[in-house]
Formats: sequence, structure tokens, C-alpha cells
Amino acid sequence: MFFSMVLIVVGPIHWYLYKRLVKDTTTTKRGRRIGAVAIIALAAALLAAFIVPRAIGAKASWVIPLIGYMWLAVLFYLLVTLLVLEIPRVIANRTWARRAAAPTPVAADSVVATVPAATGTGSGGSQTLLAEPGTEPAQGGPADPSRRLLIARGAAIFAGLTATGITAYGVKTALGDPVLKRVQIPLAKLPRSMDGYKIALVSDIHLGPLTGVEHSRRIVRSINGMNADLIAVAGDMVDGSVAELGDEAAPLAELRARDGAYFVTGNHEYFSGAEEWLVEVERLGMRPLQNERLDIRGLTLAGVNDVSGGSLGEGGPDFGKALDGRDPGKPVVLLAHQPIQAFEAAKHGVDLQLSGHTHGGQMVPFNLIAALQQPVISGLGEVDGTQVYVTNGAGFWGPPVRVGAPPDITLVELRAM
Repeated sequence: MFFSMVLIVVGPIHWYLYKRLVKDTTTTKRGRRIGAVAIIALAAALLAAFIVPRAIGAKASWVIPLIGYMWLAVLFYLLVTLLVLEIPRVIANRTWARRAAAPTPVAADSVVATVPAATGTGSGGSQTLLAEPGTEPAQGGPADPSRRLLIARGAAIFAGLTATGITAYGVKTALGDPVLKRVQIPLAKLPRSMDGYKIALVSDIHLGPLTGVEHSRRIVRSINGMNADLIAVAGDMVDGSVAELGDEAAPLAELRARDGAYFVTGNHEYFSGAEEWLVEVERLGMRPLQNERLDIRGLTLAGVNDVSGGSLGEGGPDFGKALDGRDPGKPVVLLAHQPIQAFEAAKHGVDLQLSGHTHGGQMVPFNLIAALQQPVISGLGEVDGTQVYVTNGAGFWGPPVRVGAPPDITLVELRAM
């Protein structure tokens, strides 16, 4: 991650921003030096946001991530806006250049000019020149530098206002109450007695240095207000250790549902100490489902570990262990953090998979990038015959910013067919 950040963000992108926001808009060496120092400092803060919390702890370093992550959001929208403005900028500069080089019409049919004769011609006196009717001699040369400066400054101001405005809106959205969604999903094997069974799905809570205990309380209030039969927490609950975030997670012990609350790991649990969090989750009253299943009334609820557990050597998903030998007459609802796990789930005849992970893209147009990896980004979809519902998640990762993908908690209502 570090080297990719250096190559992709710290290098070319920051150089491009320096050129467009500093070099093209200033006329003094002092102004460019100040701008260069500011860009370098922001780039360093961005890298530090990823590195410092792991080095000294999430709670002890919240200021550095806040600066770095906020710059990441502003940088992203600055980049998008400036790239969009490249075409009109080029057109405007070329238009003014052509106008500066083109002959200028005059009112008279011709212009007579008398100039001194060239030295050494031997004729003495003066020489008369006759211009073409209706024109002046072409001036030539590049477009007026002041006009280029005006275009550059206008683009920089517009990009700056756009990026900061979008980011401010995104901060308000990310830190506000999650949207409460409701979706009805029919299951062919669901018994009539369970028609209308309600599952409160929450994922990607991302307790961390920028959230606070009120974030947990807000989520608990929202879920308990749904009066769900069952609560499913689909991973990425934390971004830090139990020692750092235990107090923030404590309100989750107040989650209430008739058939209990269940938890599966996300990739961030494996970055934060999955073993200790699995113990803490049980202490908070949630049951972890680690490649296992249980029957609840007329359905089978199963859960598998996140795929990152296997790559980190801490136990990845085992669909066979979770699903083989089950009662084929009961519908299977599977909790799996990443939507991409649905390809394997479909091979095991899962009726419905509930997932998170994508954040709905979190910041448009990141949803287009996420779609290159995950089969469903947000809402209800289908993978090889298995229905997949993906929540946007109740928190945020990185910048406390959400644009086009507000945080949500979903009440999934199962319907008999």
C-alpha cells in the first residue's frame, strides 16, 4: 500500500495539483515556493494518516488521520474537477491564441503608411506601403499571458470551491444518522409461518479514532427502533484494538432482537486483532458465526469468515464446513462480509447472502471502481441464482466523507412465495 500511495498519489497526482493550482496561477518565485511547501506537507500528512495510527495506536493519533483523510477527500474532488476542466481550458487558450494571431479588420479600404527608407538603399527620403484592403498586418505571437493566467486562476478557484463544497456535504452526510432502509425479499423455501420475518442488517460500522462512542449509540438506537426479529452484523465493526476501542463498542451490548444478534468478520477485523474481537463480540452479547450455521425457526442462518482471513493466515471462509449436510428443505440466509463471496455461496445453494464491505462506493465515482471487483455494490442483486443484498454500511473508512452513498441500516423483510 505504501509504495502504491507513493507512485500513484504522492507523485504524479500531487505534481499535477501543484502545476494547476500553484505554478499556473502564480507569477512570483515566493508564491510558488509557498505553494510547493503546502502541497508537500499535505502529501506527507496523507501518507502519515495510513502509517502513524498503526505505529502509535489509533486513539493516540486521531489528529494526523483527520488532516490526512480530509485532504484525501478534497484532493480527490480537486483532481476530478480539474481533469473535467482540462478540455475547456485548452479550448479557451487556443481560441485566444488564434484571435491574437489573426488579421484585424479596419474601416478604410486601404491604409497608406509612410516610413523612413531603409538605410543603405541609396534612395533616401521615405517609402510608402499599401496594406490589403480591410485588414491590418497580423500581430502574430502567442496569446496574451495575462489571459492564460486569468483562465488558470478561474479554473483553480472553481475547482477549489467545488471540491471543498462537495467534501463539506460529504462530512455532514457521513457524520449524520444512518438512513433506515426497508427491503422485501421473497424466498421460495420460506415457510408461511415466517412470512414477514425481519432481519436488521448493519455492516461497516468502523469504530475508530474519528468516530466516538456516540456513533455506536446512534446505530444501536436505529437498530432497536426497527423491532427486528434478528440482527446481523456483517463485519468491519472496528478499526483498532479492543484496548483502544472497547469503550466505543460498549453500547453494542444494548442491541435487542427476539432471536439475537450475530456477527461475521470483515477484513478490518483481521487488521485489528480478530481473535480478541471475537471474544469481545461474545461478551457484548453477539454470537460470532465462524464458518458455521444454526437453525432458527424455519430457516438456516449461516456465516463465513472474510476472505482476508485466509490470506493473513488466520482462517478464511470455509463454505463446506458452514453449509454441507444442512436440511435442504430450509432456506439458507448467509452472512458474508464481501459480495464477491456470493460466487462460492451460489455453488452451495445459498438462497440469500447479506453483505457489506463496498460502502456503496462511499464517494462517487468510487462506486465505478468498486464495481470492477464486486458483483453487487449496493442494494439487491443476483449472482448465479443466489440473491445478494449489500448495505452501504453505517460508518466510513478513511475520510469521514460520504457522497452519493449515505450510511444506512437495512431492515430485510423475508417473504414466503
